[in-house]
Amino acid sequence: MKKRLVVQGRLSDAQLAELRDLFEVAVLPKTTALDAPENRALLAEAHGIIGSGLAITPQLLDAARNLNVIATISVGYDNIPVDELTKRGIMLCNTPDVLTETTADTGFALIMTTARRVVELAEWVKADKWQASIGPALFGSDVHGKTLGMVGFGRIGQAVARRGALGFGMQVLYSNASPKPALEKELGAQRRELNELLAEADFVCVTVPLTAETEHLISAQELALMKPSGIFINIARGKVVDESALIHALETSVIQAAGLDVFEQEPLRAASPLTKMPNVVALPHIGSATHETRDAMAQRAVDNMRLALQGERPISLVNEETYQ
Repeated sequence: MKKRLVVQGRLSDAQLAELRDLFEVAVLPKTTALDAPENRALLAEAHGIIGSGLAITPQLLDAARNLNVIATISVGYDNIPVDELTKRGIMLCNTPDVLTETTADTGFALIMTTARRVVELAEWVKADKWQASIGPALFGSDVHGKTLGMVGFGRIGQAVARRGALGFGMQVLYSNASPKPALEKELGAQRRELNELLAEADFVCVTVPLTAETEHLISAQELALMKPSGIFINIARGKVVDESALIHALETSVIQAAGLDVFEQEPLRAASPLTKMPNVVALPHIGSATHETRDAMAQRAVDNMRLALQGERPISLVNEETYQ
């Protein structure tokens, strides 16, 4: 008898067909809660769950008594109780690597748009305010030759740093990571304590994962260490930053500007002061949102699920101890 899957997320017709060749597949609408009462029967029979933005709770796991594998179409899994899955022997698979370069593109796009005030000035032109050559009040800041501080130096942080060092001649500093001698040689990067990095960098870009240790890693105290001309970029998770402290720092010119793809509460509501500030570029969490990358992420999740339910090791397994 075929094993059974519950799918909640964007898979292509070809990807669904690949899964249906091997498994019985039930597809839930994205708007339907995974643990809604009408889904309990499906969950009770499911050997695998695949999707994005999955809300996994102990209660859902109690209902899914046959569950072997969860394949999330994301790198992050801070909404999934990994310890609980491990205790129950349930594999958790994610999708690192395939979105690294695309997310780094987003990070560097935020660096460029905030420094050169691209969004603000594009709106200024659309409002028919361009009546003469602009003056110093609308000038931006250079990116080339400046100092880029990476808070977190994993795959995505390294990819942003390469763009800065090799493409824009930036001096790269990094913190919140183990020493990276090979990258120090390749990029001329230098390791700093966080407080030192914040004080030295012209651009501070956050790429750390969200954990108990990194929640509100950047608060009022850290922002106060930045240069008044400093620009803050967050492509990690919203809760890594104390958002109220960031808003205050922007309102009071503690820092110059911010480029943000993530927020403490998403979607960001129009009532947020961040949506009214000309010195803020706010994006709707688009880090990996290209056709090519989202398709590659979905395919990695499909591959992870296929391998795991066929008794093979998944490509990207978070809790290694569950693989027998």
